[in-house]
Amino acid sequence: MGDILSGTTLLEMKHIHKKFPGVYALKDINFELRTGEVHALLGENGAGKSTLIKVLGGIYTADEGEIIINGKKVNIDGVKAAQANGVAIIHQELVLVPYMTVAENIFLGREPMSSGFVDKKKMNHDAQKLLDDYQMGIQANQLIKELTIAQQQMVEIVKAISYNSKILVMDEPTSSISDKEVAFLFKTMRSLTSKGVGIIYISHKMSELEEICDRVTVMRDGEYVGTEVVKNTTKDALIAMMVGRDLDNFYVRDYCDVEHAPIALEVKNLSRQGTFENISFSVHKGEILGFAGLVGAGRSEIMEAVFGARPYDAGQIFMNGDEVHFKNPMQAIKSGIALVPEDRKKQGLVLGNSVAFNLTLS
Repeated sequence: MGDILSGTTLLEMKHIHKKFPGVYALKDINFELRTGEVHALLGENGAGKSTLIKVLGGIYTADEGEIIINGKKVNIDGVKAAQANGVAIIHQELVLVPYMTVAENIFLGREPMSSGFVDKKKMNHDAQKLLDDYQMGIQANQLIKELTIAQQQMVEIVKAISYNSKILVMDEPTSSISDKEVAFLFKTMRSLTSKGVGIIYISHKMSELEEICDRVTVMRDGEYVGTEVVKNTTKDALIAMMVGRDLDNFYVRDYCDVEHAPIALEVKNLSRQGTFENISFSVHKGEILGFAGLVGAGRSEIMEAVFGARPYDAGQIFMNGDEVHFKNPMQAIKSGIALVPEDRKKQGLVLGNSVAFNLTLS
């Protein structure tokens, strides 16, 4: 973390209001970002963080209030206007085009031209230089669909950096990347702030605040609660600001004697060559069993195998004591198993159809 007190004010959002039909999403929000600062935006789901960022990014227009960048009041009435004012946003939901290359995605809408045609050679060269400068280990001519979710996240970061933005917003950037990639991301962030870039950082991971953030602003129910210097506050104090009460009492789950509860699901020595090997576990009725591991460890693949969405080479699966072997997800669903997949947009929903269609799809 740098000396934020020495940074000049880069961005001010003053008295921002935004109302949707029947809902006050933002009510009199104030936010400040200084040069070379990583400023965390904290709040529970529905606190208004994403709405505020969308106002800054030109996706929404504020009903009231003003935005000041480098001491000048600006009118951000669209995404292009935000980019022209030096604002770049890395959204939590990736917005890359899967059947285009990395280079094409990085320069989408601003491709280098030569004699009226896209100069693909220059585009690939410039994209590869950016990727190499930040040691991404990704080739500019690779298709986005060939990359992992973590690699796609890193492409989003390079794309934002390529705009030479002075205000960079990162919305949950570590939600789908490994510890090694998180370390690289933080190194990249420090490099950017050393050049005067101000970063707005949205995350639910409290442990990241102390490591990478200088100040933190807390929102609750669409309203501004307060701003604190990270090194001068505590996790409990920030949580109390988020929820609106002191943490005198914590929720404690009722004790479940899982050792004597019936086994609902048991997996024995489940294996798939090159993916996972000799996986065994059991889940008792009334139990919540957690699976931990880095990106690529095989957690999702194991669950897909249990769900019938991925074949396995060896092993056994038992439900309520009876052996089962699901050949497809429909058989698993009929037996009472549900899967919420890792990639909701690609594997869990049909985005072009209605909510009703998706709710009844299975």
